Amino acid sequence: MFTGLVSAVGRIAAVERGEGLVRLTVESPWDAATVALGASISHAGCCLTVVEARPAPGGMAHVVEVAQESLALTTLGQWGVGDAVNLERSLRAGDELGGHIVGGHVDGLGEVQSVAADGAGWRIVIRAPDDLAPLIAPKGSITVDGVSLTVNEVADTGEGGAAFGVLIIPHTWTHTTLSRLKAGARVNLEADMLARYVSRLLSARRDAR
Repeated sequence: MFTGLVSAVGRIAAVERGEGLVRLTVESPWDAATVALGASISHAGCCLTVVEARPAPGGMAHVVEVAQESLALTTLGQWGVGDAVNLERSLRAGDELGGHIVGGHVDGLGEVQSVAADGAGWRIVIRAPDDLAPLIAPKGSITVDGVSLTVNEVADTGEGGAAFGVLIIPHTWTHTTLSRLKAGARVNLEADMLARYVSRLLSARRDAR
């Protein structure tokens, strides 16, 4: 489990593509001695298992393996050497829950519609996939590339989908990869877990009638 509060921005150091599997080497400022093999780390919102970890200049390098389903449903298959990635270590019992409960299971890909300055911050508008749109509500939570954000507004696209806006404060802008987004970019989205369960409950009730 995660909170959507990014604790480091890593860098893709190597990409090894095999049949149905991609191995990513990620550099970060963390201490390798504090990351155990088998640990779960959120990579732009996608929970992946550490299969190797070693010290590296400025911190550490760790390796994760990405299966075909994750490659198909997330942006991970598009990553190349040098790309920046939001990282978050898994939540430990007793840690402060500063964002919201995040599972690290990406629901779908969103498309950035616009990025614009808004006062001291920045407003990003993202089009959500049709099946994810009903789970997004104003003042609700959503995870964008692993970052816990509050939905400011939701607009029906008229095609069964929806576009939603989020306001990015300066700290988040400078400490995550969101400042690199431009119109047309794809982002990993995870809906609020509570919204998922409410939707399933309502669906089950309709089916029972």
